[in-house]
Amino acid sequence: MIRQVNLSDADALCGIYNKYITGTTITFEEEPITTEEMKSRIKKITQNYPWLVYEEKGNVVGYTYASRWKERSAYRYSVETGIYIDSSYVGMGIGTKLKEELLKELKNKSIHSVICGIALPNPASIALCEKFGFTQIGHFKEVGFKLNKWIDVGYWELIL
Repeated sequence: MIRQVNLSDADALCGIYNKYITGTTITFEEEPITTEEMKSRIKKITQNYPWLVYEEKGNVVGYTYASRWKERSAYRYSVETGIYIDSSYVGMGIGTKLKEELLKELKNKSIHSVICGIALPNPASIALCEKFGFTQIGHFKEVGFKLNKWIDVGYWELIL
């Protein structure tokens, strides 16, 4: 089931996200975040943008959200999105369901441009974005350094 995030989800979201922080280059954060930090992020983002969770048998197993692309006022119709799925649920279509619902909500909010930044290589995230019509608009070489290696980042965009 897909629903809006609650502050009470923060601990479960940390459980998902912190594994990406400590074991992958998918996010460029390097230190696990606390439940309080996650709550703070939820409060800030949900003031203006959607944050959705996927719940399976009462457990949060994935989430997605949108946040402002840049702070300058002319960027107000552009967002960047993130999506994280519990590793034991990857490949079960949850990302597709979350992305589809998020894009509907963004369209209803009159968002014009949706941007996905993807640490490369990441064929699953690329396939998910391109499934919805996102096209690659940029590739930055070696802009991140994590887990003792340089990481490229690609950007995909969808005009709603």
